[in-house]
Amino acid sequence: MQRPAPAAASPELSARPRRRSFTTQDKRHILANADRAAAVGGIGAILRREGIYSSALTDWRRQRDAGAFSALAPVRRGPKAAKTNPLTAELALLQRDNARLSLRLTRAEAIIELQKKWPSCWAAR
Repeated sequence: MQRPAPAAASPELSARPRRRSFTTQDKRHILANADRAAAVGGIGAILRREGIYSSALTDWRRQRDAGAFSALAPVRRGPKAAKTNPLTAELALLQRDNARLSLRLTRAEAIIELQKKWPSCWAAR
């Protein structure tokens, strides 16, 4: 029994779905349309046409009313990049220097111990 070949993926679909993002102009345009919608069900029609939820419209209105037009810009998701500490490079340098000096100290102590034992070795002969 031979299996049929798998159907080829549609060239219109991407391999990985991406989250839809709206530009500031898109958000302002949608808000203006929603504000003008006076008929019953007008806002629902706009939401269906744009493919967004009413909660997104509420958030955008709140941001607009707060006067934060820059807040309408899309927010980058995920963990925020940590600010670099200017002392990090100095700390790394000092830690390397400390490790190097600790190694020198260990070697010097070993040589001193050997020098202490050296006369007793010659005295026995």
